[in-house]
Amino acid sequence: MPIRAAALCMGSLLLTGTASAAEEQGRVAVISAFAPEWSMLVEALEDSRDDTLNGVTFVTGRLAGQEVVLFLSGISMVNAAMTTQLALDHYDIDAIVFSGIAGGVDPALDIGDVVVPAQWGSYLEALLARETPEGWMPLPFVPTDFDNYGMIFPRAVEVMRDGLDAPERKFWFPADPGLLDTARAVAAEMDFETCIEGACLGAPPEVVMGGNGVSGMAFLDNADFRDYVARTFEAQVVDMESAAVAQVAWANQVPFIAFRSLSDLAGGGAGQNEMGTFFALAAGNSATLVTAFLAAMD
Repeated sequence: MPIRAAALCMGSLLLTGTASAAEEQGRVAVISAFAPEWSMLVEALEDSRDDTLNGVTFVTGRLAGQEVVLFLSGISMVNAAMTTQLALDHYDIDAIVFSGIAGGVDPALDIGDVVVPAQWGSYLEALLARETPEGWMPLPFVPTDFDNYGMIFPRAVEVMRDGLDAPERKFWFPADPGLLDTARAVAAEMDFETCIEGACLGAPPEVVMGGNGVSGMAFLDNADFRDYVARTFEAQVVDMESAAVAQVAWANQVPFIAFRSLSDLAGGGAGQNEMGTFFALAAGNSATLVTAFLAAMD
């Protein structure tokens, strides 16, 4: 049955312990960006315990038969990278699962659909070029990798991890193939909510497996830039955290997957942004799929 949205005041969480050293118990890290996404997963936990690390609440317990640690990444890329690394430093994490909402940039997708990309990139990692009478001027010593949008020239980053002798230029960070296979098998059996508080979707939500997701430190609500993102990165979905978590997972060599349900169309809708109407429905659909996915994990 779908997990339904429920209000949860952050202040009501009682911190019953303080984590001070890495656990030996292997867990799946289940991350959401902000409280409305997170609360419906926390309420389903069994034998939960709250810890605090550097002011961040981590809740351990069992969810759908898995030993998990749930926490909020915080909104945006730096917050997401910091909290994910903090969890990896203090818990024995076997896999990282992100559950949350996002903006749809692929015109073939609708609000409520859940997208599970095969890879994630930071699309606002870029050179901001100067304008000259001849046009925008790229720099020969700052390599770029994609077509520009005005002064914005997206580029890969140099990254390191164990096993590399030198930094590697990398834009896309992959989801784990095995986790994607599990999600694909579960997706075929899903049934999602279609209405919330009198607002209904035009069609039943679908799960979209594979493809590309992009993340950046901006809330996208612009039709023209949405079209650019869909075309340039062949992206289905845009958010503000997943690529950062994917990069941290890659650097630590921990399997990663993200489930993102569309709460809005990133500026592509006919009227005002749809997130205010559909974010709870979208968050519930993502949490429903994540719970089924956890139950199916080895």
